[in-house]
Amino acid sequence: MNSPALLRCLLGSKKRAAVVVAFWVLIAGLLAGVAPALESVEDNASANLPPAASDSMKARDLVRAQLPGQDATPAIIVVRGKGTDAAASATQAVAAITSALSGTSPDHVVSVVSTVTAPDAAAELVSQDRGAQLVIVPMKGSPSDESFQNAVDKVRDLASDRAGPADVAVTGPAGIATDTVKVFSGGDKVLLLATIVLVLIILLAIYRSPLMALVPLLAVGVAMRVAETLGAILADAGVITVSSQTASIMTVLLFGVGTDYALIITARYRETLLDEPDRARAMQTAVRRTAESVLASASTIVLAMFALLVAVSPALHGFGPYLALGVAVMALVAFTLIPALVLLLGRGVFWPGGVDKAAERSRGAGIWHRIAALVARAPVKVASAVIALLVVLSAGLLGYQESFNTLSGFRTATESEHGQHLIQEEFGPGEIAPSTVVVHSQDNLRSGRAPADIATALTDADHVSRIADPRMGKDGKTVFYDVVLDLDPYSSKALDAIGPLKQATQSAAQAAGVQDATVLIGGETAQNADIRSALDRDTTFIVLLVLAIVTAVLVLLLRSLLAPLYLVATLILSFLATLGATTFFTVTVLGDDGIGNRVTAYIFVFLVALGVDYNIFIMSRFKQEVRTQPPAKAITAALTRTGGVVSSAGLILAATFAVLMTQPIRELFQFGFAMAFGILLDTFLIRPLLVPAIVRLLGDRALWPARPGTPQTPSTPTSEQPSADVPAARATETGSSRLLRAFTWIAVIEACTWAGLLAGMYLKYIPETTELGVRIFGTLHGAAFIVYVSLTILVAIRLKWRLGRTTIFALLAAVPPFMTVAFEIWARRTGRLPQPTAAPTPTPAL
Repeated sequence: MNSPALLRCLLGSKKRAAVVVAFWVLIAGLLAGVAPALESVEDNASANLPPAASDSMKARDLVRAQLPGQDATPAIIVVRGKGTDAAASATQAVAAITSALSGTSPDHVVSVVSTVTAPDAAAELVSQDRGAQLVIVPMKGSPSDESFQNAVDKVRDLASDRAGPADVAVTGPAGIATDTVKVFSGGDKVLLLATIVLVLIILLAIYRSPLMALVPLLAVGVAMRVAETLGAILADAGVITVSSQTASIMTVLLFGVGTDYALIITARYRETLLDEPDRARAMQTAVRRTAESVLASASTIVLAMFALLVAVSPALHGFGPYLALGVAVMALVAFTLIPALVLLLGRGVFWPGGVDKAAERSRGAGIWHRIAALVARAPVKVASAVIALLVVLSAGLLGYQESFNTLSGFRTATESEHGQHLIQEEFGPGEIAPSTVVVHSQDNLRSGRAPADIATALTDADHVSRIADPRMGKDGKTVFYDVVLDLDPYSSKALDAIGPLKQATQSAAQAAGVQDATVLIGGETAQNADIRSALDRDTTFIVLLVLAIVTAVLVLLLRSLLAPLYLVATLILSFLATLGATTFFTVTVLGDDGIGNRVTAYIFVFLVALGVDYNIFIMSRFKQEVRTQPPAKAITAALTRTGGVVSSAGLILAATFAVLMTQPIRELFQFGFAMAFGILLDTFLIRPLLVPAIVRLLGDRALWPARPGTPQTPSTPTSEQPSADVPAARATETGSSRLLRAFTWIAVIEACTWAGLLAGMYLKYIPETTELGVRIFGTLHGAAFIVYVSLTILVAIRLKWRLGRTTIFALLAAVPPFMTVAFEIWARRTGRLPQPTAAPTPTPAL
């Protein structure tokens, strides 16, 4: 959109603007006519599964292949008796429920397993005090189908009607899937309506013009319609995956970035009207001058979304393409439809204030002039105070833990969760989700005692509460064991127990004479363990890739090597502070089980991709201003001119993400809070205070290697002879500059070796590799850090301890080594890296 000819073609007159508007309306209408409904192509099942190649998924496939009829989805009816004779009450209720389900046989119900139909299974179906019983109802079909969900509702109605005074609840995979759909479907309309109302109120307060406030909403509506229909077509063709969570986030994301882009373009338009009365030419100039920053912003978000394709976990892998599509469409709409709508509405778009008042407001409010003066007066104090606050907020990470329990993530009561609590209370914590241990041999296992011997050995394994009788697969070579742990199956301890259980099974198989046995573990606990492993792997890759993308975009935009480093460092600090505050608020204060297992990765990707926008807006304006005035004045002008519009954009973006907190799902609540909090941090602390303070301290070096010269003014004498001490001053400045350049390069090396060290540490997760990479990167990292500290002292001595230009950069550059140490301590404490062991004593030669 930087081509003058193209801009004149699209925005040269009202007629051309009308053609642009008609084009987008036509495209939205045509796509809506051919695309399926987005809800009909949503896939909410695969997002909660581990990678297809994981052991738990292989175990699931073996269960379905070797045990006919085991592909049904069970609904578990838990009945707890009441009164003085709870056992008799429960028995009577189970008999009535079994009779009703067997007699009417609702659709999708395969069979009914209870003490009535299977008396031999009483040991597994009746609690120890006999006051509670279970009824297993296998159901065929897909849990995502409406007919399946209706069948579950019928089972619930029958169970409730026939239970009498007994307490009854339907849970299990079928009940959980049905409740999940209900929880998600109830919040979509509330989310959309709340977002529209909130954004409209904020836009009216900012623009003080009804028509101007409606322009971004109309543009977002068109972009959302086009993106949804394109996404539905691609999802229906199997190209991308769309889930309910992705659709919810798309809504707030497009409202946020769409209004941001509208604010940036229209603010520059109002500013241009001060010098250009022709509205069409003013709009063309505004679009041309904002094109670079808006394009960089949209490109960063799109590339960050595509970075999720490196993930192996379905939850992350399928998350990005749909959102990337939406942001790309929104960028096209922002460059074309928004300017066209403003031109088409003419002078009325500024009613009732008028064009002159709207243009005058673009000069910047007084508060931003005062903030700029504060930064100019005390940049060291300002930056130090902001960094100290971010470090304090990061301390909330001390309480960080993850949760893999889907039901505990519902912020509303469900029958499934009630049923799980009943099972935990009456039967033990592990009964709600038994694990399936699979032993596959090359030899036939039908004869011999190997299956029974393995079962006997497993009863003595750690954290095993009970084990059911082994079941033989139809090939005679595969044996299945239903194992109940004495742990909450969704807890971290249960997930950690899967590995030792697999090793114990392998040892038991070898002891039983089964050679070269393949051992797999299925069930929800094993699946969550595989999900955790995949997410740990994915998060490492995604963090490195997103940081590389953001750095590359900033390098290309600013034509600088140094600026991207301190800008990315501020983003990392912002993320740590945001995650710490989110952990403290949701886990420590609100009492959540933990942070949703995918939320951390989502927060990082979105916060970095969106947070860098405000750095892009202020630094691109700084780059423009520094062409005509010194860096100190340029950053002041950039801050005052962009302060109002960027802060308004940040407020809207934060507000739209905060709407996610109205959703009854833990992950969306936590994600919405984190994004709102982090964006407010970026908008009102990092962008207006920390970044300008760093730029102020670095001065001419802020865009290194570019070194803008001080523009000459008419009042600057040109014939004045230099004083006698100028050569000495220049020599001192040259020496200091060399030290500062060396200091910068060492900091660059330090950051690179830190990233390499993290990659090397990650290699330790892969059994086939050695620790050589860790040692190499560790050595480089240590050497760079030592040189960095020495050089810092040298710089301090050279500048006579006047550290105004280096203090903040020293603080930022010192973050990587401390993060590396913290990472290794965390990894060893959580078992992701092995504890260091003493070297074995060599055996003397004989």
